[in-house]
Amino acid sequence: MADETAVDVDDAPAEGSGAAEPDAAPERRRPNPLRRLAAWYRRLPRWWRRALASVVALGTALAMLVGVLGAALFAEGAGTPSPAARSTGDDALWLGHAWVGGQPGSAGAAKTDADFQALAAIVRSSGIKDLFVHDGPFEMNGSLDPARSPKAEWFIDSVHRDLPGVRVQAWLGQVVGGSALHLDDTATRNRVVAGVGAALDRGFDGVHFDFEPVPDGDPGFLDVLDASRTLTQSHHALLSASVPQVEPLSGFRIPGNYLAGHPKWWSQDYLRRVAVHCDQVAVMAYDTSLPTAWAYRGYVARQTQVALKTVPQNVELLMGVPAFHTHDPGHWVGAETVHAALDGVRLALGAHPPSRPFGVAMYVDFAATPADWAAYRTDWLSPASAG
Repeated sequence: MADETAVDVDDAPAEGSGAAEPDAAPERRRPNPLRRLAAWYRRLPRWWRRALASVVALGTALAMLVGVLGAALFAEGAGTPSPAARSTGDDALWLGHAWVGGQPGSAGAAKTDADFQALAAIVRSSGIKDLFVHDGPFEMNGSLDPARSPKAEWFIDSVHRDLPGVRVQAWLGQVVGGSALHLDDTATRNRVVAGVGAALDRGFDGVHFDFEPVPDGDPGFLDVLDASRTLTQSHHALLSASVPQVEPLSGFRIPGNYLAGHPKWWSQDYLRRVAVHCDQVAVMAYDTSLPTAWAYRGYVARQTQVALKTVPQNVELLMGVPAFHTHDPGHWVGAETVHAALDGVRLALGAHPPSRPFGVAMYVDFAATPADWAAYRTDWLSPASAG
């Protein structure tokens, strides 16, 4: 495209006078980058133009979504938690496999009586009512090998003896989908349910499922819960489940799961359908990829609000708190802290504890630091208990 020229009015030839003076050279305009870009765009094939327009539109929409979410998280995390928003003694703690298995001298060495007394001291000075001890996991075909946890009876008996009122649940799960365990397979589900019965026969007070990642609306997970509930009720035991985060805004899970690359969020409807099959659910409110504490605090506040509204009142509700320090793109250790999570939970509760069994669940015992436990006591236990 040729550059356009402009002639000053004073230098223009008079009407009817013929050509301009030989030394009246026109002034050239500077190149316009936007015009050149527009010209380049018009020369592209039509399908390329459509593709670029779609990319620009998607980028704009994502930028707007990020901006809206950022503003929403800031608003959710604003304010000061009420002093009344504290533990009611319905908390939980995830425990590693070494409590029921492990080999002496190994990295996951089996726990001793001295180790148990140290754990008991922590539990006595807390609001912890449930211990989810890793038992298993399931094999890829759904079976459960009791040889993996030879010290389960020792641990259960120790808790029942020294920590009356504290419940011990078998933390059972596996990776699902792809080349892993398939909950849509009837034979696999039957073996899972058989494993539940075996765990209850060993003396566990309940079973805590942790299958990941279960996609929103998955019918196989509901079938496993339904069949397992029959067994737990016959044993007067609990059926509990770890659940992923619920979409903070209606419809968010669709683009969110696409960006995450896996089923990370559930709809409120599916969380409700899962919860009605359970006695207890624990929302894993961590691994959010949020890089700042204020954003994470607001996000946990929103997750807590949605969970309180969605999970039926007769189902115990726990909010998972990140007492671990692995730094990766999904978990920013400076943002996802026990302190920030508890602030978010307390902001959601407001001035009054909910009129239902509600608590937080600390993940996980072998990674929790003294600072994590100090934050739990200071921020969540009553002032008298924290002291």
